[in-house]
This record gives sequence, structure tokens and C-alpha cells, in this order.
Amino acid sequence: MIPKKYAPQLFAFILSGQMSLVITGVATWRALGWTPDFGSQWLGAWLTAWVIAFPTVLLLSPPARIAVRILTSER
Repeated sequence: MIPKKYAPQLFAFILSGQMSLVITGVATWRALGWTPDFGSQWLGAWLTAWVIAFPTVLLLSPPARIAVRILTSER
């Protein structure tokens, strides 16, 4: 089991994987349509995107949390 202190990083890892999977799937489908090699093209695009998405989520999460805190109120 993963220690709780790594929960933010694990969350970023899972979320970036899921989001990049969906986005690259849509983008690959829009660019290529349902071709015979759609799956392999999607997989390549997804892995490339995930490598970029994970550190991006780690870097942008703190400022996003601050922005949400500023833009929301208790009422």
C-alpha cells in the first residue's frame, strides 16, 4: 500500500493518466478517424501526452488550489 503522504502525487498521476487518455482518444479519432491502426496511434499519443501531463499537473495544482481558494467563499 502507498503511504498517505504521497496521496497528492498519486492523485495527479491517476488524473493526468485518465485525462490524457480521453483527450488523446478524441484528438486521435478526430485526426485519423477509425483506421485499422487507431489503437496503436492512440496509445503512442497517450503515452507521449501522459509524460507531459503528469509533471504539468504537479506544477499547476498548487496555483490552481490558490485560485480556487481566492474565488470561492464559505457562504
